Order: sequence, then C-alpha cells, then structure tokens
Amino acid sequence: MQRSIGDVLTEHIAVIRGLDALVPDIERLADRCHASLAAGGRVFWMGNGGSAADSQHLAAELVGRFERERPGLASIALTTDSSILTSVANDYGFEAVFARQVEALCRPGDVLVGLSTSGNSPNVLLAMQTAESLGVFRAGMTGEGGGKLAAQCELCLRVPSRSTARVQEAHIVVGHLLCDLVEARVAGLAAD
Repeated sequence: MQRSIGDVLTEHIAVIRGLDALVPDIERLADRCHASLAAGGRVFWMGNGGSAADSQHLAAELVGRFERERPGLASIALTTDSSILTSVANDYGFEAVFARQVEALCRPGDVLVGLSTSGNSPNVLLAMQTAESLGVFRAGMTGEGGGKLAAQCELCLRVPSRSTARVQEAHIVVGHLLCDLVEARVAGLAAD
C-alpha cells in the first residue's frame, strides 16, 4: 500500500523529534572529536551504501567547513579510495575493507565513527574490533536497537526507528549537529 507524502513527512518529523533523547551523547561525541583533533588526531568515518555517502559528506564538512570559517579539520572517509577498497576486498574479502584501513591509518586517540542502519554490517564490526586493539575511540550511528555494533562501541547513537530511510535521514541530521558542535568548539564559541 502506497503511503501518502504527508504520512512519510509525519513519520520523518517524529523520528527527528526523537533525537532529543540523544543530545547528551551527541555532545559527548562532539567533545571526543574536538579533543582528538586538538591533540593532532583524526576523525574517521565508514559505512556502506547510503552510509558510505554520509561518511564522505560528514568528512567533507570537517575538512572544508560547515557554517564557519576556521582551519580545516583532519577527517577521512574510509569509503572513498576505490583502489584500496577493491584490492583489499579481492585479497582479504569485503569484510576487511575498513579494518585494513583502520590498521594502516588509525592511531591511539583518533575517533572512528561507524554508520550502519542495522548495526550489523560485518565490515563495520570488524573495523571496530581492529580499532579497539589500537586505542581508537569507537562510536556508532545505528537505528533502533543498535544491532551488534552497539556492543562494540564506546558510544552508540541509536536513532529511534527501524525504517532504513528514516534512520539515514536522522544520521545526516546527527552528523550535521556533530559538525556544528565540533566547529563551534574549534572556533572557541560556547555551544548553544
């Protein structure tokens, strides 16, 4: 049965309003990202499909700018290098495409954010295991429940929905909030 546009918008608004419960954790993740960047660390992003696109989008907001002029911030999407992705997938399997990059690029004190609507993406889970062994702060962005990813993160932002579309829409809102908070901290502004 086809739902009306109005019904979809109503559902979207309800999910976005539900993000109010995540505000303390969004602020905590922003603090961790800022602390890492201030200490010379980096913020890494990963995910599959739409979450891969969101990872690239959010890394670009930090490297370029979000709302304010400020120095570029060290942020990398692990979803962008087709030669790495295809060679690692060919040699080690698709489950290793992020873990191998984490092993090569991440250092203690860096932040790794894994986006997975289900929380069960095998390549994101394996990368989180690798990151844990390296002393990297691990954060997840998932849908309701968090899947297996919730247990592998130090912080998991669980969008209150099981709809892939609504979760992805909320992830970009959460990501924009994070970028805004990090940018404000870098610029020395008090958070509103």
